[in-house]
Amino acid sequence: MAMCSCFHSFIPSWRPISIVGVRRNHSILAISESSVKNASGVGEVELASARAKIGDSHIEKKGSVEIDAGDLGVLYEDGFGTMSVEDYFSAAKQIIKPDGGPPRWFCPVECGKPIKNAPLLLFLPGADGTGVGLILHHKSLGKAFEVRCMHVPINDRTPFEGLVSFVEHTVRFEQAMSPNKPIYLLGDSLGGCLALAVAARNPTIDLVLILVNPATSFGKSQVQPLIPVLEGLPSNLHNTVPYLLSFVMGDPVKMAMTSVPDDLAPPELLNELSNSLTSLLPYLSDLADIIPRETFLWKLKLLKSAAAYVNSRLHAVEADVLLLASGKDNLLPSGDEAERLCSSLKKCRIRYFKDNGHTLLLEDGINLLTIIKGTYTYRRSKRCDFVDDYLPPTMHEFKKIFEQEDRLFRVATSPVTLSTLKDGKIVRGLDGVPGEGPVLFVGYHMLMGLELGQLYEEFLRERKIALRGMAHPALFYNMRQNSRPEFSRFDYMNVFGALPVSPANIYRLLSRKAFVLLYPGGAREALHRKGEEYKLFWPDQPEFVRMAARFEATIVPFGVVGEDDVAELFIDYDDLMSNPFTKKWVEDFNKDAIRLRSDVGGELAQQEIYIPGLLPKVPGRFYYLFGRPTETRGMKDVLSNRDKANALYLQIKSEVERTMSYLRRKREEDPYRSIIPRIMYEGSWGFKKQAPTFDF
Repeated sequence: MAMCSCFHSFIPSWRPISIVGVRRNHSILAISESSVKNASGVGEVELASARAKIGDSHIEKKGSVEIDAGDLGVLYEDGFGTMSVEDYFSAAKQIIKPDGGPPRWFCPVECGKPIKNAPLLLFLPGADGTGVGLILHHKSLGKAFEVRCMHVPINDRTPFEGLVSFVEHTVRFEQAMSPNKPIYLLGDSLGGCLALAVAARNPTIDLVLILVNPATSFGKSQVQPLIPVLEGLPSNLHNTVPYLLSFVMGDPVKMAMTSVPDDLAPPELLNELSNSLTSLLPYLSDLADIIPRETFLWKLKLLKSAAAYVNSRLHAVEADVLLLASGKDNLLPSGDEAERLCSSLKKCRIRYFKDNGHTLLLEDGINLLTIIKGTYTYRRSKRCDFVDDYLPPTMHEFKKIFEQEDRLFRVATSPVTLSTLKDGKIVRGLDGVPGEGPVLFVGYHMLMGLELGQLYEEFLRERKIALRGMAHPALFYNMRQNSRPEFSRFDYMNVFGALPVSPANIYRLLSRKAFVLLYPGGAREALHRKGEEYKLFWPDQPEFVRMAARFEATIVPFGVVGEDDVAELFIDYDDLMSNPFTKKWVEDFNKDAIRLRSDVGGELAQQEIYIPGLLPKVPGRFYYLFGRPTETRGMKDVLSNRDKANALYLQIKSEVERTMSYLRRKREEDPYRSIIPRIMYEGSWGFKKQAPTFDF
C-alpha cells in the first residue's frame, strides 16, 4: 500500500521548489497546473511539452553538454545512501498542503541531469498518492533515467479508471515524442495495479514495468476484514490507525537503518541504530496528517477497484515485467502473488526479498538502480544491449560487495597480485597491465570461478578498470529455477560487467577499447574433474587471436592458483552421472541450456552446467600473475595466415601454463601462505597492511 510519500503544491510553471525546514534540501520541478486541461473525474490531462519548457529550469542550467554513459566513470558516486526515511517524513510534514488540483507529474531536482538518451521513468506511488516514496533513490536513478513522479492531492477523488487515463495519456504522448525508447513504469503497491492496467490497454507501446509489491492481491489482504470497522471508527480515534499501520507496513529496523553508516563497528552500529529508531518514532504520528480519515477510506475503496480491474486484464499485458516481492509483507501476500503473476504474465521475472516489509523502497539495503542493472532490465532502445546499455559499477556497489560482503573471504585468502613489465620484470600490483584498451585478458578458470571476485576487486581498487567478463549464457538465462529467486551473486556479476560470451560481444567490446576477460577453457575448465586442477582445456582453434589482431588489442595472459588451498572437490561430474537420480537432475537442468562450441568434438563439446560437491579447507592463499603483455599492433598477417595465428595462440597458452607453474613453485616459499601467521601479521596492522609474500 506504501502509505509513505509526501504531497506538494504546484505553481504555474516549471521551476525548482525548495522545501524549507527539511533536514536536507529537497526540491522538485512541477508540471504547471495551467498545462493540465480538462481534468475531470476521469483524469484526462493535456501535458505541455516538458522538452519545450525545461530549458528554463534549474536542471538545464547545470550544463548544456549531454553526459554519455561512459562519462559516468568507473566507481562514480551515485548518491545512494545520502537520504533516509527521516528525510522523507521531514519533507512530507512540510508539503502536505492540499491545493484542490488534479493529478500531475513532478520531477525531483535532486535527480539531476541524466545521461544521454536516458529512458523515461514514471513513478506511480502507492495508496498515499504523494509521489515521494522514491526519495531514497532519486539521486541514483536520476543518473540513468529521466525521472517523473505522479502526485495525487489529498482531496482528489479521481477513480481508478481516471488515473489509468491520466497515465495512459502521458505514455502515449512520450511514445510519440521518442518512439525508439522504452518507457518505464515503476509501480509501488497501488501503482503496480496502475502500471499493469496501462500496459494491458497499450500492448503495442514499448513498456518496461517494475512492480513493487503490487496490490493485485488486495482481496486477500489482512486489511479487508477491518474495512467495516475502520469505516465506523470515530474521527477522534483515526489518528491511531496510520500509527498502528506503520508497524505493519514496513520493517522499522530496516527503515531506521537507512540513516546508519555501513562501515561502523558492531558497538557503534548498535548505538546509531538505537538513536535512529528513537528519532524515527515521533515522525510516525504525522501519517494521520498525510492520510486523513476520508482520504484513507477512499484509498481502501480505490485499492479494491484497482485489483478487480487489473486481474481481469492480465492476459493482455505484453510488456517486460520485473516484479519485486517482500517476504515480510504484513499487508499483502506479496510472495504468493508474485508467483501467481509470473505464471499469468508473458514476460515476467521475480526477485524476492525475504527479510523486507511492504515499504520495500523505503528500507535499508535496497538499491533500486543496482537491482535494475543486475537483472538486465535497463535498456535505452527496443532491445537490451549488453554493450551499449552497460552502466559502470558505482562506489556504493563496490563497497557493498567488496568491503562488506566479501571482506572476510578476502582476509581469509589475502590474494597476492603480481604482474610482468614489458622487460620481463615481475612486480607486485598491476603496474604491468596496460592502462588503455583494448586489452584482452586470457587465463585459467579456477574451480567454480573462485578467483573472479578478488580479480575484479583488484582492478577496480588499484586501477579503476571495469573488466567485461565473458560468461556462459546459462548464467543469464537458465539459472532461475527457483520460483522465488533472490537478488544474488549471479545478479551482482551482471552489475560488475559480465555478459554472455559470443564472438559478436567480444568484437563490439574490443572495438570500443574495453578491457575484456576471456576464459578459453570455459565451463569445462571451471567445472573440472578430480585431479584436473590447473589443467587447461583450451580448444585447438585460435578463437581469440584473430579477434585481438583485428583491433590491435593487447593480449595479457594470466594464471591463478589457490583453489586447492581453500576447497577439495569430492563430488564431480563423473560422480553425478554415475548415479541415476543425480544424472537425471543434471540432464533436466541442461535440457534447454544454450550449447557452446557444439561444432567442436571431444570434451569441450560437453560443457554441461552442474553444481559440484566441495569440502572447505582451512584457507591458504590466492596468487595471481599477469604475464608479459603481447601487443598485436602490426600483426595483421595473423588474420589471414593460419600458421602464424596458431603460433601466437600456442605462445599465449604456454605463457598461462608458465605463470601457474611459477606460482605453484614459489608459493612454497611464502612464509605467510598459512592463515595463522598471516592473520597474526595483518591483524597487528589492523588489517590495513597485507602480509608479504615470496621473493620475486
